[in-house]
Amino acid sequence: MRNDFREFIARGNVIDLAVAVIIGVAFAKVINTLVEGVLMPPLGMLTSGIDFSGLFYVLDTSRGLPTSLADAKARSIPVIAYGQLIMDIVQFLVVALAVFLVVREVNRFRRAPATKECPMCLSGIPLQATRCAYCTSAL
Repeated sequence: MRNDFREFIARGNVIDLAVAVIIGVAFAKVINTLVEGVLMPPLGMLTSGIDFSGLFYVLDTSRGLPTSLADAKARSIPVIAYGQLIMDIVQFLVVALAVFLVVREVNRFRRAPATKECPMCLSGIPLQATRCAYCTSAL
């Protein structure tokens, strides 16, 4: 069993997964900082600091009308708390925008491929080639 476990850990997939998780955590910190420090302040100014998280719809008015969502929860009044859903959707969209912006900028710095595939033999050939070195077909 110990040898099986050692073999499992030594596989490249496990190491790749570990590296991906570590990089993912670091990337999440960058995205959170971008969202909270750069994107949310102007968005907050545009919405004049409106907080949707307190919006709710009362389902049972027989116990009285609550003054806030916290009051409804404290009095066990059933409500549909749709405001938090709105806030979560907005935050998701802002995070998705931040990820898009970061990935787009990273992709801009990637090097262009130095080779292309020959349409006849599918071998890798230089981009400037006019004839395939493997099958000699004209490109």
